[in-house]
Amino acid sequence: MRACYLNLTKKELDFRIEKLFKILGNCKVCPKKCHINRLKGEIGFCQLGALPMVSSFHPHFGEEKPLVGSSGSGTIFFTSCNLSCVYCQNHEISQLKKGKEISYEELAEMMISLQNLGCHNINLVSPSSHVPAIVRALFIARNQGLNIPLVYNTNTYDSVEVLKLLDGIVDIYMPDTKYSDDKIAINLSNAPNYFEIMKRAIKEMHRQVGDLILDEKGIAIRGLLVRHLVLPNNLAGSKEIFEFLAKEISQDTFLNIMDQYHPCYKAFEFPELSRRITNDEYQEAIKLAKKFGLKQLYSY
Repeated sequence: MRACYLNLTKKELDFRIEKLFKILGNCKVCPKKCHINRLKGEIGFCQLGALPMVSSFHPHFGEEKPLVGSSGSGTIFFTSCNLSCVYCQNHEISQLKKGKEISYEELAEMMISLQNLGCHNINLVSPSSHVPAIVRALFIARNQGLNIPLVYNTNTYDSVEVLKLLDGIVDIYMPDTKYSDDKIAINLSNAPNYFEIMKRAIKEMHRQVGDLILDEKGIAIRGLLVRHLVLPNNLAGSKEIFEFLAKEISQDTFLNIMDQYHPCYKAFEFPELSRRITNDEYQEAIKLAKKFGLKQLYSY
């Protein structure tokens, strides 16, 4: 199955790029809506301009098996983030801006390089603030022969307006489902109205790509792959998240319930976050997902 962006005409891609860069001029690329002109170097929450900023890129073998396959997921780690999670394991990249500003052509070259290494997909990590740059680079890479699926690997603090401009461009959406309690979302990640924003975003993602589809080798080629990190003391609010996925998205949603939380960065300043989760907490999350009829549960 060919990557969906190959089906778009040059005129349609040009239109999407124009719309996205117009949004940058009064930035509302993400729900923070800083309303600054990133085209002129004005700095908002993400501290980014118009050009992409990348920390690293390489074949990744630590992602879900349907992404990794035999040759790895071609992962590009973008610098900066539109959240500020106090327990972020990649805080040097997401909040301390460890990375390098590059050109659109260099980003396209990274995509082509990962494809040439045999990667099954291009996995865009923390893409939300970089969408205009990503689409411009994709246009360049497509002209150079890029043809593997595009994965949008996001914290799900995403603008539906921007997601609609990715319809027919992204093959696989991989959203985190972080919180169902907005007070906790603000306190731990500076993410006002997170649950409602997350729900709207995932509904739009699923509308575009549907449930996850695998090829004959078990490699993901299209669809929705949801992640949920279990936090200690039920800070993530798993029950409400699973209920939403089962009732408003699909009971066939591919769901990775993750148990790898460990305190780092500023987590020790928050007593409720200062320990790993217990096995009982993890098993309770699994039990809740099954209770709501979610069938496609995945764990490492």
